[in-house]
Amino acid sequence: MTDDPPNNSHGVKLTRLAAFGGGLFVFASAFCFYFSTVVIRWSQAVVAIDPSYFVFMRFLLGFAVVCTLMAVRRQLPRPRRYHFLLGRTIANCVAVFCFYNAVKYTTVAEANILNMTYPVFVAVISWVLLRQQRDPVAVFMVVVAFAGIWLILAPGKITFKSANLWGLASGISASAAIVYLNVSRRYHDTNTVLFFMFGIGAVIMLAGFHDHFFWPEGAALHYLLLCAGTGIAGQYLLTIGFRYVTAVEGSIISSMRILLAGFLGPFLVGDEALGATGWIGALLLFGANTLLSLRRAQAGEPVVKTQDER
Repeated sequence: MTDDPPNNSHGVKLTRLAAFGGGLFVFASAFCFYFSTVVIRWSQAVVAIDPSYFVFMRFLLGFAVVCTLMAVRRQLPRPRRYHFLLGRTIANCVAVFCFYNAVKYTTVAEANILNMTYPVFVAVISWVLLRQQRDPVAVFMVVVAFAGIWLILAPGKITFKSANLWGLASGISASAAIVYLNVSRRYHDTNTVLFFMFGIGAVIMLAGFHDHFFWPEGAALHYLLLCAGTGIAGQYLLTIGFRYVTAVEGSIISSMRILLAGFLGPFLVGDEALGATGWIGALLLFGANTLLSLRRAQAGEPVVKTQDER
């Protein structure tokens, strides 16, 4: 009996080489998402840029990229459910804004690890809203994940840094964005979702935070474009990667950003290294994300497989 190559989330038969390449793309996307936050931390020593400006530039550049791709393909956006597109956009704006503020006020490692709590909150939302998806084992994994979150927020202390609430808020709002996305993708193609998310997102950031914007030159322009470019590269690398790996594999590989952040922070940005309790918390969160992905797959539910538009 021979082993069959795995199927991806679209049911496509995969060769081992293609699956390996897809895994590399997903891992590269995790590094790009992490590196975009490293750029924000690097910029703080050179130029004063508000996190909202980084968010705006990411959306503006992303809008230009998706418009270019749609023009090349001669494709127009095909919106069908505007409320899903708007809900996705607002939740994503809040998530990225909170995420970048977490980078500013905490360590890069803490910000990335807490941002990666979103699969846990997706499980919580599903348990509350969808009775048919209630799973006692998944509930236990959520409890384990929250124990990990607490160890990261307040290692060895009764109180925690209030600034870490930015990172936790980014995970919560990202989970809402993922739920909206999974519903929206029933009616819209990827480029339509991205067109509205980037376009409306840029308008929202401009309207709400234009006082923090300025005409960028030199170092400011360099950091803004580098942060936006790596963030968008991460999204498209994930899009490509998920064509060649299963949803579970992709979700687990994406969660490795938790470990990347813990390992690389002290070397790339001079963050204080995670202590023993912090590492225990990170590993608990990584393990909970992994098992939640496996449980959803076993139950026949779509694993959070559309992180490509996150």
